[in-house]
Amino acid sequence: MNARSEARESFREHARHPTVITIDLHRGHLDPEVATLPLPAESAAALIHRVVPLLHAYRRLSIPIVHLITAYRDQSEILSNPYWSFQAGQPDSPRSRIAVHNLVGGRGLELMPGIEEEGDLIIATKKRYDCFIGTDLEFVLRSGRHDSVLLFGVNTNSCVIATAIAASVRDFAVFVVDEGVDTMMGRELDAAARQVIDASFGWCISAEATVELLRDRDLGAAGA
Repeated sequence: MNARSEARESFREHARHPTVITIDLHRGHLDPEVATLPLPAESAAALIHRVVPLLHAYRRLSIPIVHLITAYRDQSEILSNPYWSFQAGQPDSPRSRIAVHNLVGGRGLELMPGIEEEGDLIIATKKRYDCFIGTDLEFVLRSGRHDSVLLFGVNTNSCVIATAIAASVRDFAVFVVDEGVDTMMGRELDAAARQVIDASFGWCISAEATVELLRDRDLGAAGA
């Protein structure tokens, strides 16, 4: 069985009650006029163009959507991380502006247009790559009896992979949606992160496959 077929079968078996998690689809990464840790403008626009209709499709299938947003009260919350403190101000680092990234009160915390709709849940207390650290995400998933997560967002090689690992070790089935992730750090690291996830923590899967399988499940339930 190839990787694509394995992902489909795993989704069919393990995603009985999934939820969509979007990670940092905010202006701080995706709006060239505001972003402090930006994706290339063309990549950011393309990502939003792909993600917005997919979120609509999941809502039509009654799949809950949770948006995680990074937010810091002050710079000390950022720079207490030794790696980020080292990267701050480094002229050749993509994280050179980490010390001013998504401080409370700035426009960077705003989700990009079209990402949020009424009925979605927002968790705006994320402070590290792992979306479970410092948030009530696990409470939301457990209380909603969710067994699996569909991950969207940026960056593939930091927040997405860290959250995939954190969800996997908590025994959630992890599905990274191919069209729903990207990174400011280039194609090689994007591909490497996907390979690590596929190898050890979950499945990378096409959005088309997830929507098709969820629709089939709905039709099957309606005909039962």
